[in-house]
Amino acid sequence: MQPVTILAIIIVYFGLLITISRLVSRKDSSNDAFFKANKNSKWYLVAFGMIGTALSGVTFISVPGEVGSPNGEQFKYFQFVLGNAIGFIIIAKVLLPLYYRMNLTSIYGYIEERLGYYSYKTAAMIFLISRTIGSAFRLYLVVIVLQKYVFDAFEVPFWVTVMISLLLIFAYTYKGGLKTIIITDTLQTFFIVSSVFFTIYFICESLSLSIPEAFETVKESNYSKIFFFEDFISSRFHFIKQIIGGIFVTIAMVGLDQDLMQKNLSCKNIGEAQKNMFSFTAIFVVINLFFLGVGALLYIYADKFGVPIPKGPMGNPRTDLLFPEIAFNHLTLIPSIVFLLGLTAATFATTDSALTALTTSFCVDFLGMDKKQEKKANSFVRTRHLVHISFSLLMFLVIIIFNVINNDSVVSMIFRVASYTYGPLLGLYSFGLLLKNRAVHDRLVPVVCLAAPLLTLLLSMNSSILFGSYVFDVELIVVNGAITFLLLLAISKKPALSTGL
Repeated sequence: MQPVTILAIIIVYFGLLITISRLVSRKDSSNDAFFKANKNSKWYLVAFGMIGTALSGVTFISVPGEVGSPNGEQFKYFQFVLGNAIGFIIIAKVLLPLYYRMNLTSIYGYIEERLGYYSYKTAAMIFLISRTIGSAFRLYLVVIVLQKYVFDAFEVPFWVTVMISLLLIFAYTYKGGLKTIIITDTLQTFFIVSSVFFTIYFICESLSLSIPEAFETVKESNYSKIFFFEDFISSRFHFIKQIIGGIFVTIAMVGLDQDLMQKNLSCKNIGEAQKNMFSFTAIFVVINLFFLGVGALLYIYADKFGVPIPKGPMGNPRTDLLFPEIAFNHLTLIPSIVFLLGLTAATFATTDSALTALTTSFCVDFLGMDKKQEKKANSFVRTRHLVHISFSLLMFLVIIIFNVINNDSVVSMIFRVASYTYGPLLGLYSFGLLLKNRAVHDRLVPVVCLAAPLLTLLLSMNSSILFGSYVFDVELIVVNGAITFLLLLAISKKPALSTGL
């Protein structure tokens, strides 16, 4: 596909999103609409739209790419997905009822009530840092694809490509916020899901395989191994590690993350929010299995037609780029368009949601907009716009830095960083929920949440020495959360009993 064609499709696509945004937000661009969608979202729209937010361009490109990576990962990611599913159920049964009972706009309001002011600000700051980095990584992936296959042809610098991408997202989110996101993410999820199925069909057609034949081909290939039970100590892919990591990464990155929880809290009641989570979980598991199937078919296609794995900026193989390489340069026009729509939808559905959640958290947790009377409503909206712009610029800086230092698969980097950034949130909420009779020394909590990731890093770097060749993977977030929990326990005490005098 020619760069001009790709660019034209992207312009039309964002024109559609901006038009939807204008229609949705023209009657109501208030903070209540931006933060909560007026508490009037339909659960089935939220459930379907959350698929796009949860998947992202990382799932769309990086997960299929890792199937045939030099590390021999095959379908091991599905073990992690099964852990995710268990985590989603825990969120629906434990965390969502808590948030609804407290009628929260920001979920970190629970930490303020349970642990104190400094704990609350620390939890909110952890989210801001974690989500900014994670979303920047996800957006980075689609930007390098656009750079390589579109903007390099026009000699546009990488930083300009990043800025254009963020400006497009800002254009359709800054007014309507969550109210707009619920609608646009539903549309974008439709493109993602359609793209997966059409991609499978077109690759099968190129390989002269029927769908049942393709299933058997993938099953008999070297790429389809799902469960890894060998060598628990030194293997990163062991089933138990992946399941445990999947559960706790999900609880931390979804249940303790304002982004995805903000959508759930926009439903009318807890019953609808739980229906949303259960429906979302079932679709999430199935769609990820199809993405892994796409990955196997891509490598079978590459083996048959001699397509090499593309090189990254540093000359190293980048499995992330195999899918776009085949879609843009080896398949016909229609499959290329399908891929482009799916990738664009997957990435921007995640980033637009993240920018909205970051803006909400800062406005509520640090500016206290939910606790102030909107006597100066226009002033509040202007402030919200400035916050939205500021987070867009911050994300821009993170992407530029990441482009210089990254040499790894993006999906690996996201979960590795999340183990350190989200671990303290896991510890804070675990302590608050499990030890209700203990109070922490609130002013020391920020120190604890800095110390825990540093201690986790030291353990990870020296695990082979300390634990007999043990290698950590995604379960590292559990270690980080446990260290946070123990440090909080060390600075806590039982409240003094009242004498009644």
